[in-house]
Amino acid sequence: MSDFVDSANPARRVPLAEQSRSVWTEHAFVWTCRIAIVVPLLILLYLLVDVAIDGMGRLDLDFLDGTPSRRAARAGIKPALVGSLYLIGLTAAFALPLGVGAAVYLEEYGRRSRLAGAIEIAIANRDGVPSVIYGILGLELFVRFLDFGASVLAGAATLALLVLPIVIMSSREALRTVPDSLREAALGLGATRWQMIQRVVLPMCMPGILTGAILSISRAIGETAPLLLIGVAAYISFLPDGPMSQFTALPVQIYTWVSMPQEAFLTNAAAGIVVLMGTLLLLNSVAIALRNHYQTRNQ
Repeated sequence: MSDFVDSANPARRVPLAEQSRSVWTEHAFVWTCRIAIVVPLLILLYLLVDVAIDGMGRLDLDFLDGTPSRRAARAGIKPALVGSLYLIGLTAAFALPLGVGAAVYLEEYGRRSRLAGAIEIAIANRDGVPSVIYGILGLELFVRFLDFGASVLAGAATLALLVLPIVIMSSREALRTVPDSLREAALGLGATRWQMIQRVVLPMCMPGILTGAILSISRAIGETAPLLLIGVAAYISFLPDGPMSQFTALPVQIYTWVSMPQEAFLTNAAAGIVVLMGTLLLLNSVAIALRNHYQTRNQ
């Protein structure tokens, strides 16, 4: 059997045995990657199904519309659910404009400035910081120094700091996907730099920006440690009525139920996890629908 010519070095002929080993190595690597993806997904699916089975028996209108109670059979999740929606709404209102604005500045205006370098260093350093550190920062800055107290505003500001690096990095990657030829064409037609960004660049990269929004919301809605550190109450029987109102959230309520010695509260915690996952899927579905809308419009 004849040897094969190496495409990278035509003067070298690759023996057939060496080519066979290369093919088997490639197949082994591909299957290793597939297993590395499938096994964690199967474990996650098992955990979700197990939690759903444990909590389905507790899911009813009384549970969704009820307030916390010392008796597991009467405990509900409405204040925590409404508090989480308030919290995520304010977090998105803070993090998305700031994150997208920072990304636009870094990519379109200040690529070589000292301020841009300082912002990039800050983003790189903050990306690996544990969430509990953000809780300490939120406690000192928002709760004590700015005197927000353990309010929805303090919680949203703390979570906005937590997810801001995700929004900035995903938005920057989205901005880089827009060809420079489109920018040059807009400027050549007489548009200002801001008009070019507003009418050409941002609409083109909106699907990528919304992907970052999905990732940030997914992380923020499940955070517990920062909320516990800023003093979010575990037992709230009323609904928040504004940004300065006290509140509780689904992760805090679930954490409280898991800490209870009674086994019945574990069932409540499982039901709360199902509600939390359903809320997350609903919010992500809205963001995905918007992303698909912009992708279709840009085609």
